[in-house]
Amino acid sequence: MVGIKAILYAIILPFVIFVMDGLDLNKIFKQSRVFQARMMYLILAISFTYLVSNFLYEFFISCKII
Repeated sequence: MVGIKAILYAIILPFVIFVMDGLDLNKIFKQSRVFQARMMYLILAISFTYLVSNFLYEFFISCKII
């Protein structure tokens, strides 16, 4: 089952990054805080990938698709 989750993570991550490209996190942070803005972007991308992947995995398990 770990392999299925890894595949889901690999599939979902590009979609999350694509969606997050629409966010302008630089407006939230101060002008000289570029590193912090990039780290926040990375943390959000990993978090959203984890949440969406686990949601889809549990959804597929509950529907007995996998």
